[in-house]
Amino acid sequence: MLAMDSVKLRLERDQEMSFIEFNYMILQAYDYAVLNQRYDCRLQMGGSDQWGNIVNGIDLGRRMGTPQLHALTTPLITTSSGEKMGKTASGAVWLNADMKSPYEYWQFWRNTDDADIDRFLKLFTTLPLDEIARLSALQGAEINEAKKALADAATALLHGTEAAGVAAQTARQTFEEGAIAENLPAVEIARAELEAGIGVLTAFVKAGLVASNGEARRQIKGGGLRVNDAAVADEKRMLTSADLTTRGRHQTLPRKKRHVLLKPA
Repeated sequence: MLAMDSVKLRLERDQEMSFIEFNYMILQAYDYAVLNQRYDCRLQMGGSDQWGNIVNGIDLGRRMGTPQLHALTTPLITTSSGEKMGKTASGAVWLNADMKSPYEYWQFWRNTDDADIDRFLKLFTTLPLDEIARLSALQGAEINEAKKALADAATALLHGTEAAGVAAQTARQTFEEGAIAENLPAVEIARAELEAGIGVLTAFVKAGLVASNGEARRQIKGGGLRVNDAAVADEKRMLTSADLTTRGRHQTLPRKKRHVLLKPA
């Protein structure tokens, strides 16, 4: 590791490198060798930023007497702003439904930035190129048609056409018809805790809409958090059973067009 340019340059420039960061390469290299021993894994794939880690795994495997191992990396996919896709706590894109429901997965693609539509349609769908060209040419409010097409196609590829249709219907009921759709993500709150009152900051963190109380405070100041479609103005506000809708639920909405129901358990 000390011979690698990426590590050597950091140390020469007196840039901090944590113990965890320094040992991550060792851990990934050992993981590759163990995967080969247990499952005969001979190819590790990853983003281009993982090249050094994977190559170290190949070298470690050679020293441990494994068969020839191989590496394959691809350029990192970034958004139009240059950021890596899904690298934040609240923006991670999980493929398994227990970590990110089909509806949430659909919403992730629906919220794609206008500038990324054409590229993402080509990367993440199997739509014909002439249809992609038509969708990418849409302007103004019509660009939403392209975003929905991207969400439908990407979700259908992962979760199936039926799940994609249900997700689209849920979004339509929630955002276009103003209804509380049955298939919205839900988080249960103990009724006793609700009766006693739960802080609005805690509620948004529990709902997974923000990563921390600090982020919730920042979004409240920007008018980005809502309860039952009413903007939250007081960060010290307490939610109680009195806030339940006629259907016995809280509905919360932050800036990124995501709804989560809080249900009394």
